[in-house]
Order: sequence, then structure tokens, then C-alpha cells
Amino acid sequence: MSAEAVPTGQDAYVGGLRKVARVVLLDPRDRILLLHGHEPDDPSDDWWFTPGGGVEGDETREQAALRELAEETGITEVELGPVLWRRRCSFPFAGRRWDQDEWYYLARTDRTAIRATALTELERRSVAGARWWTCRELTRAHETVYPTRLAGLLRTLLDEGPPARPVTLDPEIV
Repeated sequence: MSAEAVPTGQDAYVGGLRKVARVVLLDPRDRILLLHGHEPDDPSDDWWFTPGGGVEGDETREQAALRELAEETGITEVELGPVLWRRRCSFPFAGRRWDQDEWYYLARTDRTAIRATALTELERRSVAGARWWTCRELTRAHETVYPTRLAGLLRTLLDEGPPARPVTLDPEIV
């Protein structure tokens, strides 16, 4: 079984639909940053996903997106752009089912050096690194990437710019 994102902020998540903020982070060469995750007890069950995680306490999704980006990448000097996509997903990870309502924010950075600064214990056991991907590399990838249509979504974003309003993606249930 594979999951699509490494859940964080577990203490604030008590079942139901988890609010999640993700970041589509692009560098000056229009490469997207993806994290490499895997099941904590099975590194062969792996996938790539955008930085981000659960909303904690009374923070906004924007605050959650910036906090998660800083914790997972060390990148703090970004301005969030618009919400590009919204998606509901459900997947097994670390012995439980996660039901999430994800919002994907656009952000750009000049900084490409990545250093996780505040991973949770679960993230330390399940995040294997990060990589900048070109759209072409994503299109040709044989690895599992979430959301599953990310290569096409990125191509549309680069060709047409951000949508006038967030695009609702098809739900993904793993």
C-alpha cells in the first residue's frame, strides 16, 4: 500500500477530515520541489509528494503551509501565491487511514538548498529526502507521485499561469 503524504500534526488530528495545506514550490528554472516519502516500516513502499501538512490549532491554511515548508525544507523566505488546486484524498499510512482536504498553494523561491529543520518523529522515520523535478522529468517518471496528475497540472500551470480560481481535482482513494 502507498500513501500520498507524510501526515504531520497528528496530535491535532482526531479523525474526520484533516485540513491540509501543501506548497507547489517552484525555483527560478520552474522545477518543482517534491519530498520522497515511504511507509515507516517499509522503505520499498515509496512515493513523491509536495511539502505541506496538517493545520494545527487555530492557524490558517496559509500559516500551516508556510510553517510546514519551513519545517520540511528550511525555506522561509517565500510569499504564498494563490490556491491552485483543492483535493480530497484518503490513504493508509503508518497503520491508520488518513482522510484529507488538501489545498495546494503556489510559491516561488530562489533558494534551492534544502534542509529539514523540524521534522516530527514520524517524518524522521518516513521522509527519505527531497528533489527538484523538471516538468519533463515528472512526465517521464516511473515513481509514484501525488497528486497522480501532477505532471499535467504543472505543465498547465507553467503554460497558462495560475487558474482564476482553485481547480477541484478528482478525489484520490488509495
